[in-house]
This record gives sequence, structure tokens and C-alpha cells, in this order.
Amino acid sequence: MTKAGKELLAELTGTGAKGPFVSIMLNTHVAHQDVEKDQIKFKNFAKEAKKRFEKKYPDADWSTYQEKIDTLLADQSFWRSGKTSVAVFLTEEQTLIHRLNIRIDDQYYVGDTPYLLAVIKNAQFNYTYYLLGLNRDSMKLYFVDNQQVTAVELPEDAPVDVPTALGDELTGGNLNYTSQGSQAGSKEGVSYHGVSAKDEEVEIDWKNYYQAVDTFLRDKFDNPENYPLYLFALPENQTMFKKYAKTSYFSTVAAISASPAALSDKEIANQTDEISKQLSEKEIIGYQKLMDKKFMDQLVDIVPAAKEGRISQLFIATSNLVDGFGEDPDTEYDRRQVLNTMADHVIANGGDVFVLDQKDAPDEKSLIAILRY
Repeated sequence: MTKAGKELLAELTGTGAKGPFVSIMLNTHVAHQDVEKDQIKFKNFAKEAKKRFEKKYPDADWSTYQEKIDTLLADQSFWRSGKTSVAVFLTEEQTLIHRLNIRIDDQYYVGDTPYLLAVIKNAQFNYTYYLLGLNRDSMKLYFVDNQQVTAVELPEDAPVDVPTALGDELTGGNLNYTSQGSQAGSKEGVSYHGVSAKDEEVEIDWKNYYQAVDTFLRDKFDNPENYPLYLFALPENQTMFKKYAKTSYFSTVAAISASPAALSDKEIANQTDEISKQLSEKEIIGYQKLMDKKFMDQLVDIVPAAKEGRISQLFIATSNLVDGFGEDPDTEYDRRQVLNTMADHVIANGGDVFVLDQKDAPDEKSLIAILRY
């Protein structure tokens, strides 16, 4: 799960979370006419939410919620996001906004708990990590969270290239080294000239540079959350770095096997789907192993178990997320609300909730809870 997703869920389900909550889920656009349609839909949802709010909470004050809604409707920057959709959570005191990368059902909810399932679905197979773009002679570092890829600003003495890292310590002394950055003309931007530019000397410099990069990451780079570090590098560069890397958070479970040397930051970002693909495949395999534990797959059994804190992992297939108002629409029964309340209980009790396609769930079940005991 992403850093942003974890932080939001912790805030929405923590002991300080206080309802009533008004949750509005909305797909968003950037074209002018579509933005106007989004605003109208948001405004209509707010009107319907007010009716439901006043019915469910006759003693509560709607005016503070309306003020927050009016503020969002007037905020043009809010409507100009490039993201696919947005989740808005309103309480008497707070406005929480979470941008999503998935298409969702446009919907609103009013209740004692916020509507979490869209946020959980967005976080599924969505990872937070560092990506090291590594060449033989240079490196760049990126932070990836909620599918946003940001180049990390490094200090001046960071080993961004061989001259900065090794200075006069290049092997042999009379090796003429020329750095060409990411420009075309030599393999990964390095040219070697001179009568003693032996392969052995080149490999020593290669090794020493990677050791300098590893030392920086291990001793000087601040990663308090211990997010994993994956490589974007040619296979031979990955092999060399793995030989000498001692950085505890460096991980080999996923990598992009290509040269980042001539790529822009935007082109680097476009390649990160490969990391998500590799990580999600491993994650799905791990789900299947959970079937060796005690589990429940009937809603009537899972509801009390969630409330009692007996569930370690709850899997909800997207096939469950359909409107359903039972035989009496006035009771405002909605199956999604039942599932959402279960998810809230599981998270509040320290468990994990997953919303994913049924084919990816343990034993391809539409609903399954893995029990602690």
C-alpha cells in the first residue's frame, strides 16, 4: 500500500476519527465542459447528502459541512487535477482529499464511518518505494508514491557521477576520463581514452563507484520509513551493484532491466509500471498461501468477527461493490456500506483489507477473511 494511502486510512480509522462523515467519490476530468459536469455532479451529491444527513442526524449541524462543500466548489485548482478520480471526506472539523488513479463509481455516503473501499482499491498493487536509476558512471534517485514519480534532490556531495564520487582516485592515475552525462556517443555516457585504459582498471572504477553509491545510500541518505529501493539499470549493472550493496533497504525482488541513461524523468516515470507488475505478481502468490490458515467466507460470519478484532486479512472482490437496498429502500441498506463497516473494524483492529479482482483473491473467492485465531 502507498504511503499516502496508509496515512489517510490511519487518520480516518484512528481513535481521533470522529463522525458523522460525508464521503463523496467522483471521477474527474480536465476538459472545461467535463469539469463543469463534475462540479454539477458534486453539487447534486452534496444536496442528496444533506437530505440523508438531516434524516440520520437530526440534532447535528449541517452548516459546517456546507461551508466546506462551497469552498471546494469555488476552488478552481481542486477541479483541475490530472488524476483519474477523487475521494472527499468531510467531518464537522476536517476536509480530507485523496486523489485516486482508478475509475470509481460516482457516489456519496453519509454515516458514522467514512467510505474506505475506494481508497483501499486505489492502494491495491500501488506501492511506495525509491527507484535508483543507475548507469556505470552516474545515478539518479526517484521517490514513487501513489503512482507519482518525483526526482529526489540530493546534496552536492552525493555520488551523482564518477568524478564527484571518486575525484582523483580513478584507477591508474593516467586514465583520461570524460563524463558525457546522458548524452549519446558512448555506452551510458562514458568515454575512456589513454594508453593505459585497461579493462581491469575500468572495472575497478566501476566497482569503486558503485561502492560509493552504496555507502551514500547506507550512511547518508535519510530513509526513516525504510521504503524499499529498486534498481532501474542494465542487467550487468544490476549484477555489479548487487555484489557490493550493503544498504539494508535495497531489494532485488523487483527491477527494471534497461538503461536509464538517455531517458528524461518523464520517460523514467513511464517505466515504473514494470515494478508494480512484478511486485503484484509476488503479492498474489502470497495471497494463495493464506488458505492454509483458518478462514471464513460467509458474510454473516465475517461481520461479527471483524467487530471482535479476529480478522488479520479481509479480501473483498470488486464483484461485491454493487448497489443493493434490500426490500425496504427507506432503511438505506447498501451492501457496500456493510462491507465498508467491516473494513473499518478490521483496520481499526490492526488488520489489513484488500479490494481486488476476484481472480486475484485467495482461492478466487468473492469474500474471505483470514482469522487470527
